[in-house]
Amino acid sequence: MKVPLLDLKAQYAAIRGEVDAAIARVVESQHFILGPEVEALEKEVAQYSQCAHAVGLSSGTDAILVGLMALGVGPGDEVVTSPHTFIATVSCIVRLGARPVFVDVDPASFNLDARLLERALTLRTKAIMPVHLFGQLADMEAITAISQRHRVPVIEDAAQAVGSEWRGRRAGAWGALGCLSFFPSKNLGAFGDAGAVVTNDAELARSVKLLRAQGQEPKYFSKILGGNFRIDAIQAAVLRAKLVHLDAWTAARQRNAARYRKWFAAAGFDVSQVKPTREHPLVLPPEPAHVRHIYNQFSIRSIERDALKQHLQELGIGTEIYYPQPMHLQECFASLGFKRGDFPEAEAAAAQSLAIPIYPELEEAQQRAVVEAIAAFHRRRR
Repeated sequence: MKVPLLDLKAQYAAIRGEVDAAIARVVESQHFILGPEVEALEKEVAQYSQCAHAVGLSSGTDAILVGLMALGVGPGDEVVTSPHTFIATVSCIVRLGARPVFVDVDPASFNLDARLLERALTLRTKAIMPVHLFGQLADMEAITAISQRHRVPVIEDAAQAVGSEWRGRRAGAWGALGCLSFFPSKNLGAFGDAGAVVTNDAELARSVKLLRAQGQEPKYFSKILGGNFRIDAIQAAVLRAKLVHLDAWTAARQRNAARYRKWFAAAGFDVSQVKPTREHPLVLPPEPAHVRHIYNQFSIRSIERDALKQHLQELGIGTEIYYPQPMHLQECFASLGFKRGDFPEAEAAAAQSLAIPIYPELEEAQQRAVVEAIAAFHRRRR
């Protein structure tokens, strides 16, 4: 049975009328840049994220870049973050002339290990940027307590975590600001690149708005050096049509995650493990009771990850590795001076993690085929 990693066509088919009407509304208005559609999306995203403000931007990467700019990050500064993430987290820091300071990840969640955070702070630390990987928040209680103690702001990389929660508080509502991505494959995806910054700080929201439009206020008079980081009105309209369905899609992803746990346990796997071993070759992502996990990805761990990926590919089952090379070992960051072994948990995650299908429209028979294929692989390897 063919099982794609993600099926955006199935999602579109279910809401085609709503999305097409939203696009037609913008085309009819001929108002394509910012304007009422963007303003409406910003209010709706802010409310959904439990924040007072949201500012629509051109991508998730630009949300991180503009967020760092709004916090005044620049040459000579340090930003503490995770080495196990998408490159945009770190490239935005380096692009501003600052230095990334990495903290190894928790082996269970793959998020920044808050127990190691405080020792990474220095007098040059300008911000702390935890990454909420795969749809689960980092330990924001511990991280914000440390940030407050040292008076260092937190910028949340919530690109994969719209609507996720830690003890009832949503991604983006913990730090000074949070950065969202609406890349098409995200749980809330546009029809192209788009993103947003959310915040409870009115002054930070004003700064982000200024930065996204060339720093101009009024038009043609630039107070600061900004850029063109504006979200298109068509993308805003598409996102508004999708946002009303997001909680239902999240519930479907959570249902699929629960099925995986149930069926893998029934297949004889110990799903309580944190790290894979020869005796327990498969590890599932954790789901603490105090976390609302939105399952942007469902990444398992296997000590034979590459062979497993090849096996599933041959059966027509889609997978992806998020992410195969930690940031401290990326060639473009070689000048930073990191080496293999500096962050062993991040390196282990990069070598062992494999995302399997979790999208809301995944059919029960397709999901069962995934479980059976993985179970058969491990039975043969024993």
